[in-house]
Amino acid sequence: MPLPMSLSSTLENWFAPSAATASWTLDRLRGIDPVLGFAIVMVVAVVLGEILRRRFRLPRLCGHMLTGALASPLALRLLERTDLDPVKPLIDLAIGVLVFELGSRIRPRWLIDNPWLALTCVLEGVLSGLAVYVGLLAFDAPSISAALAGAVAMSTSPVIVLALVHQMRPRGQVTERLLMMSAINSVLAVVALKAWGVLAASGGITVEPGLEPAITSALLVVSGSFLLGVAAGWVLTQLTKQVRGLTTAPVLQIALVIIAAMLAAQWRLSPLLALLVAGMVARSRMAHGLTVEPQLGTAGATLSVMLFICLGMLFTLDGFSTLWPWVLVIIVARLIGKGIAIAVLTRPSGLGWRQAGALTIALQPMSSLAVLLTADTFGWPSQLPGANGGVLQALLISTTLLQFIGPLLAERAVRDLAQECAPVTNKKVP
Repeated sequence: MPLPMSLSSTLENWFAPSAATASWTLDRLRGIDPVLGFAIVMVVAVVLGEILRRRFRLPRLCGHMLTGALASPLALRLLERTDLDPVKPLIDLAIGVLVFELGSRIRPRWLIDNPWLALTCVLEGVLSGLAVYVGLLAFDAPSISAALAGAVAMSTSPVIVLALVHQMRPRGQVTERLLMMSAINSVLAVVALKAWGVLAASGGITVEPGLEPAITSALLVVSGSFLLGVAAGWVLTQLTKQVRGLTTAPVLQIALVIIAAMLAAQWRLSPLLALLVAGMVARSRMAHGLTVEPQLGTAGATLSVMLFICLGMLFTLDGFSTLWPWVLVIIVARLIGKGIAIAVLTRPSGLGWRQAGALTIALQPMSSLAVLLTADTFGWPSQLPGANGGVLQALLISTTLLQFIGPLLAERAVRDLAQECAPVTNKKVP
């Protein structure tokens, strides 16, 4: 018996929706409350990250960033980048949690015992920034903007590195040096960006009177952030004695991360450096008495997912067709700079050539973290006066590519080239 016309047309619309219906649905999704939309995006990100990990052995954070990119104006426009500004304090907290944990994993004594390693950590950051600066100048970029790109290019993303370590659980020289170098080159980038801000305000990096205030500003940032970190680490040590063994320890650590980060921002210091030092001081004073859960517990893990979604939403490829020479220069020059520094000091620092290659590749995830922590909103490029728009956009595109491709390269380098991950004995992926 044939179906009634109205029922037949209804079923046809359900199972074969037209383009207009799909567009209407997409428009409705775009019009929902941003908080609800972000919650839906988080659910999709967690599921997609797990699928990519279990089926394709890709890092979960790639799924999180891919979800953010799909929801952003780059693709479906489900959320606008301005919708992220209200949650930026939570994202800053997520970054702070990971940076503090990274600080608690660093052993400064290692740098004293192996001065060649300390020199490698500094040299790879400086050479990569210098290589990007010189390369952009060779392609007719303005000097002040090339210096900005070089400062940002110095750093390896510490949050990506730590997220990969959580997932892979590697052990070995390459992993420990990767954590150490990502922390140190991020600090170098913070100092360079502070100096760049003073020099940009003075009219250019070649202006002689601008050098003294730039150096003074950088020294004030480093010393002030260091003292704040020492104080935060000492306070955490004293308070932890009162709650040791209790489940409230992660809450105490998160609270002190918030306080230290807010004070650093209020006093125009570096939250990144202060939290790194706080983690190192707490670890050195308490040794094994300090228990730092990965991502400081479940709350920190939730914030980390939010962080990588936001990083994905900041992805941009606008202008790539015209800016690709500068993008290529930034990526290649950065790789060469880090590779040369590590290769020159490989043997003196006690590393093999295979490990040196793995370390060079693992350092490629790029980060705008040094700028993001000090910016008021996610529109941080607008807070960099004097920067050339083309160079800045090329820097953003380079960051986009290396934030997404970098984790894939880093995981393969640590797992396959350095062989520092335990062999998988079953089909389940951790």
